[in-house]
Amino acid sequence: MFTDILRIPPVSERVPLNTYTLFAYVLPPCLSYYVVALLVILPRTRMLRIALWPLIVLLAVRAAVSVDFTGGDPLLIYLNINFALIMFCLVIRTLEWTFLREPLKRYVRPTGSSPSALVDALDLSTNIRGVGWNWSKSLRFPADTRPTSCIWFTAYVLLSALFYSFVCDTFHVAARAFSPETFTIPSGDTIFDPTLPPLSRYVRSSAITISMALSIYAALQMMYDIATLFGVTVFQQEPAQWPPVFDKPWRADSLRDFWGYRWHQLFRRTFVTLGGSPLGYIFGHAGYVLGSFLGSGIFHNIVLLVLNRSVEWWCMLLSFGMMAVGVILERVFTWMTGRQVGGWIGRLWAMVWLLIWGNVMVDGFGRAGMFASSNVFDTASPAKGIVDTYVMAFDGWLRKCAW
Repeated sequence: MFTDILRIPPVSERVPLNTYTLFAYVLPPCLSYYVVALLVILPRTRMLRIALWPLIVLLAVRAAVSVDFTGGDPLLIYLNINFALIMFCLVIRTLEWTFLREPLKRYVRPTGSSPSALVDALDLSTNIRGVGWNWSKSLRFPADTRPTSCIWFTAYVLLSALFYSFVCDTFHVAARAFSPETFTIPSGDTIFDPTLPPLSRYVRSSAITISMALSIYAALQMMYDIATLFGVTVFQQEPAQWPPVFDKPWRADSLRDFWGYRWHQLFRRTFVTLGGSPLGYIFGHAGYVLGSFLGSGIFHNIVLLVLNRSVEWWCMLLSFGMMAVGVILERVFTWMTGRQVGGWIGRLWAMVWLLIWGNVMVDGFGRAGMFASSNVFDTASPAKGIVDTYVMAFDGWLRKCAW
């Protein structure tokens, strides 16, 4: 029994999700994660947390590489991706909690609730931005313009989830329409068409990159809306416990503004713990920035490994590493000129840099087969037909121009 717990089978031997695998594989790391969340809010538990962490790593890795959530359908591979990312975050979060010397404290609770270690541990386990906890006081949350009434708030979030589901699927279909023969199969393909001259090739790849960026943005917003609905309606949480997840990222006037504030901060602590804090301790602020983005690169590379283990590591590490370089260059500019990067020039700079290295990032996703994941429009032929028509017309125009 103990050797079975330690065994990490190859991907080809994944077992389907059923009652047995739920209790034998999925629940052990999740329950262990909750136990550590409980211990980290209690005093004098540090040695116990240190002793538990290696076991949590083994259980999480075993679950991530052993259980198949697709039911045999390769187009549902995103379910395996999501679970692997959850297990990864679980390991990194418990690593951070393991070495804390002082207990974490919750300073904001729902109205009328009384302090409870068990309830606080559950909130800490699922509260990845730390809303209401002392460890997130330095994090800036976007201003909330949604209705304050619980009923109207719920209705607003429900409509938002439906809207962003539509947006996600629309741009996903648009990206796939550029190459329906290769982007719709799990083997995937590059977004750079070698038959086109350089300018047309990169205009086309940039259009695909923008489509996938909007699809990812909408998908994250949709999933956050669903989680918000679940928290407010099922767990009776207050709307204030679910602040907005994005802050109009298209209005960013610098890379620092985009990545530090306007883009979602859901995995900020994970990236800081994984790379920012270690490299920051050695190399100062530049090391902190580079380490955090490299941590993000490792996180996103897990997506590629689950999709296609033959795709190279460098595409995610390079693209996110260059985001760090851009942020560091902005700091150097401020140091040399005494002015902050901003205004319309800062906005243009940020969007151009994001687009250049976003091409590398999305190309990695495309070659790994990420575009082939199923979506709602698979059965909505009229809407899919409209999107396909416009995209193929644009693609044909690019080929005709042949810049």
